[in-house]
Parts: sequence; structure tokens; C-alpha cells
Amino acid sequence: MRQPPFLRTALCLLTLACSQAMAAPSPYSSLIVFGDSLSDAGQFPDLTGGTPGMRFTNRDANGNYAPVSPMILGGKLGFSDAELGPSTSLVNLVQGRPDGNNWAVGGYTTQQILDSITDTSEAVIPPGRPGAGLVLRERPGYLANGLRADPNALYYVTGGGNDFLQGQVNSAADAAAAGARLAASAQALQQGGARYIMVWLLPDLGQTPNFSGTPQQGPLSQLSGVFNQSLLNQLRQIDAEIIPLNIPTLLGEALRSPAEFGLAADQNLVGTCYSGDSCVQNPVYGANGTNPDPTRLLFNDSVHPTIAGQQLIADYAYSILAAPWELTLLPEMAHASLRAHQDELRNQWQTPWQAVGQWQAFVATGAQDLDFGSQRSSASGDGRGYNLTLGGSYRLDDAWRVGLAAGVYSQKLEAGQQDSDYKLDSYLASAFAQFRENRWWADATLTAGHLDYSDLKRSFALGASERTEKGDTDGEAWAISGRLGYNLAADASSWQLAPFISADYARVKVDGYDEKSGRSTALAFDDQDRKSRRLGAGLLGSVQVLPSTRLFAEVAREHEFEDDRQDLTMHLTTLPGNDFTLAGYTPHSNLTRASLGLSHELVPGVNLRGNYNWRKSDELRQQGVSLAVSLDF
Repeated sequence: MRQPPFLRTALCLLTLACSQAMAAPSPYSSLIVFGDSLSDAGQFPDLTGGTPGMRFTNRDANGNYAPVSPMILGGKLGFSDAELGPSTSLVNLVQGRPDGNNWAVGGYTTQQILDSITDTSEAVIPPGRPGAGLVLRERPGYLANGLRADPNALYYVTGGGNDFLQGQVNSAADAAAAGARLAASAQALQQGGARYIMVWLLPDLGQTPNFSGTPQQGPLSQLSGVFNQSLLNQLRQIDAEIIPLNIPTLLGEALRSPAEFGLAADQNLVGTCYSGDSCVQNPVYGANGTNPDPTRLLFNDSVHPTIAGQQLIADYAYSILAAPWELTLLPEMAHASLRAHQDELRNQWQTPWQAVGQWQAFVATGAQDLDFGSQRSSASGDGRGYNLTLGGSYRLDDAWRVGLAAGVYSQKLEAGQQDSDYKLDSYLASAFAQFRENRWWADATLTAGHLDYSDLKRSFALGASERTEKGDTDGEAWAISGRLGYNLAADASSWQLAPFISADYARVKVDGYDEKSGRSTALAFDDQDRKSRRLGAGLLGSVQVLPSTRLFAEVAREHEFEDDRQDLTMHLTTLPGNDFTLAGYTPHSNLTRASLGLSHELVPGVNLRGNYNWRKSDELRQQGVSLAVSLDF
């Protein structure tokens, strides 16, 4: 539906009135890494200067090593460089610097990764390097001597490639055993108390400069797949939130559409590399090429990614972690529609009652602004919407009138760092009853509705570009609301003041859905069921400012009893058997709401009404304006 001009103006005014701070969520206490050279933050000294620790990726123009993916991911999550640094660095020990939380060591096999968790962590020079086998430093493993894992930390596990490179995998059985050993590391972390564990699937070793174009390419690609299937099968048995990263599919997409990721589309990205270390240096973008630029190439050397590859993987991991921070706002959009609908009815009830035995019809239109501030496990969001509501009531006698109303509410919410775009059309219908006698008054409403999430676009950074995953789903909503109050002034008084108590119950269900692309980044989400139970107290007042004009206002304070954090279960659509549940939005315990309105009788039986509504809790703010006309007949 097209938005009327005056509604667009109202929305603009509301948007100007309520700016919000954009801060990234950080639901994890720390990021703790285990693995091999793909994640090594610098365990070995850099004897050539520059970065204190050597990393297995490209250097920048200043001679410093680029960060690896867990370092980039940790920065996005708000952790310091010191926290993301190596755990067993000789340089740290010599210089008296604190150790970091990255236990990954270049050259580690899956058995050594497991040992760094349960037994001993060694910074040992890997095979094929000068001084191979020399232990530069060792310390007890992360969970050695009965230590416990931090249940609120995010654990990050990579590995498996060195089992192949060091000749330990020569058959499908060997590959399956190696995959099971990497899964054993996740199992050990879970048994030690870890809850959130992110695990790489092994990249396709046949699609690396080391093996591409050789007789080993095909067999290694097949064995990489066997390793990953064994790993996934074992991960499904672990009682923790295991978040698999489908790295081979992601890198395959980058190789098929390099320009989409900022990579050089006219170069051989698998047959060449940046550094020329054990591979053919790219003649254009290589270190000694005509235009050196590691961000245009996927591989730094024969097997390790450049900063472009590391950034791509870090963004991919972050997009999965951030998804529930945004998607758990979908039920909140529906609750906002329910609240706006109830506000519209309460405002309409301030219009003078019709005579006994008569009908009163009304039509109202309005606009809303909805702002979510970021939480530890929820993204910030800026929502806008508009509505059209029709209804009517019939007065039964001096004390009672009953009515029906229907409304269409259209919302758009932009959320997250890349302004994901979520749209909701709500179709709501209500039956209501009102009572007033001897200064006592009461009202009650029963509402039900259909939710149409027809255009859901989750956007996120992915390497040098941005990607959007799309989907749609439906839902349902129903609510019951009631108030009981007492007028302090007689009906004939020019002013009214009425304290009241209120009770509200609402339930929103959002059906699960799959994002449609089938790519490595597409996710499938389970159903969401969000309930609200509130009790409140407030004041309702009005004053006759002119013979035909009345000003009315309401203020109330409500307590929310359903304030548990909303978790969301999901999986990658490319890995349908590996579900995991992550934290999302947390409803607030207390809410303040207020409204201000003006009712004017144009001619007998015809009333014009305007309203402003406002709600506020810690990081939630909802505002709305509306205009209505009613007719008695």
C-alpha cells in the first residue's frame, strides 16, 4: 500500500525526534580458539621483525602479518588484541606480556589440538620447517588438571589439514578417524562446561595451490569430504550448541564468483598465490607482481589464505552469530502492532458515548515509530509503520456498550550493522466491551490476527562486499486486555481523573522458515513463540477545554512477567542436520506508557479525534500519532 503524504510527514517528524545509538552486541564473555595454522595468532617468534608473532598469512605494507579469522571475529565481538593473542608464545613469556586466549599452533594435527585442551599445549616447530620438533614453550592445556570451561565463552575450533599434509591420512578410514578426532576436541570442551562451540569444516584441500592441477587433487577433494562428513556426524552427538562453518562451500562460492567478493576475476586464484612460498606467485597481484595486492587473491601461499580469505571467513562466522540478534526482533514487531492496535481502541473510547440503542462507527489512520536499542544479545533497530483501523460499537444500555474493530498495520524494521530490512503486515480484529456505573468503569478487549512477514532481508558484510539472504514466513497473534478504574469526579464535572489497574496477555507465534538462496550463508530458523504477561497501574484524566472540545491524557506503569531471553534455534540450509540455539532479544521487565489526545465535536454525533502515544522501557521506544473520525447513528 502507498503511504499517504501526511503519514509520511508524521513518520519523518517521529524519526527526527528519536535517534538511537548503534552499538554492536557482545553476548560472549570471551573468544577461545583451538586449532592449527589457519587460526594461529602468532605463537612463533617473527625473526624478521614486524609483528611479534609469526602468522601463516600475508604481511602488510609495513611488514606486519595480517590477522587471522578468529582475531577479526573477536574484534567484531569487542575483545581486545591482548585477549585475542597467542596462549603459548615464547615472546610473551620473555617480554612478560600476558598470554591470550588463542591456543591454535601452526602445524598442529587433530591429536595435538585435542592435547592442547586436555593435556599439554606446546609451541613446537612443525615438520618441514627449520628446527622441526623443537618445543619453544609448553604449558598445561586449557582444561588440564581438572579446570573448567567458561560456559559463557565462544569457542572456535579449526583443524585437520595437517593430518593430510603430514601423511597421517592415506585412506577414507584415516580421513574419517581424523574428523572424529577434531570432533573429540569439541566433545572435551563440552564435557568441561563449554556451551557455544564454532567448528570449521575442512576446506577442500584439492582446491589449494599445493594440490590443484596435480594427480592428488581429486583424491584429496574426496578425502576432505569424508573428513567433513565424519566430523559432522560426531558433532551431532555432542550436547552443546555446535555452530558449524561450511568453509568449503563458502570458498567454492568465492572461486566461482570472485568479483562478488572483491577478488580478481581474471586471475587463477587456485593455481597462484601472493607470497610465492611453495606455489606460483601471481604475476599481477603477487608480492613481486606488477600491482601487489593480497586483497585480490585468495591464497597467500600453498595452503593458507590471504587477509581477503581470512576476512571472508570471519564475516561469515559473524553473520551466523548475529542472525538471532536480528531475527528475534520479528515477534517484537508483532507485539508492537498489537500494542498500537490496543492504543487506538483505548483512544477511541475517549470519544463521547452514543445514545442507548445507537451505533457509533469510526475510522482511524496513524503512523508509528519503533526503536530498539542494542543489547548484549540483540541488535539495534529502527522501525516505521502505518495503520488503518475501522470499527463500530453499539450501546446496550446506560452501563454497557460493545463493539468490533479491524486494523491493518504495516511495518518496516531496519536492524543490525548492515541495515537488514524486515517487513510485516498485521491483520488484526478485536471484540471489546465497556462498562461504567457509579464512577466505576471497566473495559476488556479480545484481539486475534494474522501476521504476514512477506519480505525478510538479512544483510551482512562478506569480505569486500555485502550479501543479503531472503525469506518470508507467516505467524499469528492474539491478546486479551482489561482495565478497571474509578472516577474521582462526577460524570457532570468538566474534569475527570481516574486511577486504574490493568492486565494484559499476548502471544505471538512466528513460523519457522528457510532462507531461499541455498548458499553457504543461508540459514533456516525454527518457530518463535513469544508471550507477554503484564500488570499495570495508571491514571486516566480529561478536561473540557471548550464546549465541544475535550483534552484527555493517560499514563501507566506496567510490569512484564515474561522477561526471559529469547533464544532461537537454527541451522545452515547446506547442513540441515546440525541445529544450534543462540541467544537473542531480552524483553524488558518494566514499561511506561502515556498518551495525549484531543476530541472535538464537529456537529452533533460527529467527532474528530487526534492522539499521540508513547511507550518506553530500557532499550525500547514506541511512538505513534493517529487521526480518527466517528459518527453516531
